[in-house]
Amino acid sequence: MNLIIFGATGMVGKQLVKQALYMGHHIKAYGRNVFTENLPEHKELELIQGALFDEKQVLTAIKGCDAVLSALGGAFDGTDVTRSLGMKNIVAQMQKSSCKRIIGIGGLGILNASADDETLIMDQPDFKPEYIPVSMEHFKAYNFLKASSLEWTFVCPPDIIDADVTGHYTTSADYPPATNKYRINAGDLAMFMLKEITANEYIQHRVGISN
Repeated sequence: MNLIIFGATGMVGKQLVKQALYMGHHIKAYGRNVFTENLPEHKELELIQGALFDEKQVLTAIKGCDAVLSALGGAFDGTDVTRSLGMKNIVAQMQKSSCKRIIGIGGLGILNASADDETLIMDQPDFKPEYIPVSMEHFKAYNFLKASSLEWTFVCPPDIIDADVTGHYTTSADYPPATNKYRINAGDLAMFMLKEITANEYIQHRVGISN
C-alpha cells in the first residue's frame, strides 16, 4: 500500500516507518525534520519536508495514498496544539482527496470510563491533573475525526514505552482493555496501527490498548 506517516520522526513514528517498510509498503514520511532524524535509507521510503499546518503541502503529500498514519506528538502542558490543529488540517485535506482511511494516536484519558455512562477517564476525580492539558488536545483531535466523513480509528494508549515489538498486546473498542497494564511498547502500538489499516476492526472507534 501507499502510506503517509505524520510524526514519522517520533518514537512511534520511527517504529511505523521500520515496520511498514518491512511489510513491503511504500512510505511517505512527512515533517519538518525528516532529513535530520536518521530515518532508514530505503527505496520505498520517500521523505517529504513540509509544515503540518500548511494546507497545500499536506494535501499534495496525501494525494495518491491509500491510508494516513498520524503519530503526532508534542508538549504535555497544553501550550502545544500540534495534536489538535495538526489533525484538523490532516482531516480537512483528506476530505479533499480520495484517501479516506486514517489511524491516529490519542491517549488513555479520552476513553470511556464506565459502561454505565459516557464519562471519560479524564473526567474522573482520580485522573492525574498533569495529564489533563494533553488529554484535552487528544479530545479535540478526536472530535475533528468524529465530525468527518473519514474511515477513522483513534488509538488511545496508556504510557508508551520506547521498546520494540513483542506481538503481545490486547485491545478494546472505546474502553481500556479488561486486562490493562497501563503501558504499551511503541513497537506494539505501531504493529496494531499497521494491522488495523486492513483489518478495519475499529472503524469510527477509539481503541484502548495495553501490553
